[in-house]
Amino acid sequence: MLEIGDRPWGKYYVLADEPHYKLKRIEVNPGQRLSYQFHHHRQEFWTIVEGEAVVTLDGEEITVKYGESIHIPLGAKHRIENRTSELVVFVEVQTGTYFGEDDIVRLQDDYDRGE
Repeated sequence: MLEIGDRPWGKYYVLADEPHYKLKRIEVNPGQRLSYQFHHHRQEFWTIVEGEAVVTLDGEEITVKYGESIHIPLGAKHRIENRTSELVVFVEVQTGTYFGEDDIVRLQDDYDRGE
């Protein structure tokens, strides 16, 4: 692992951090969700590898199950939520020009992190 990040909603693992992409494995604990956010410098592609999630993409809720993927375009408002009693795990591929954690613009956050 290049980096492991503990968050109130779960955990992420950076698997690759290259000049043109970043690859993460992200775990979302039961009943938890990430902040509703967007990015200025990257798009994301999520593939569910364990469990079932609800993704909010520009205000629309989409259920994404094991083996399914969803594209998060640059600038799109998004969040992923685990409404089940089982762990949700997804693989995130980021592409763009910058992949730092400070390119997260939080619009709403359950944990009072920098709205």
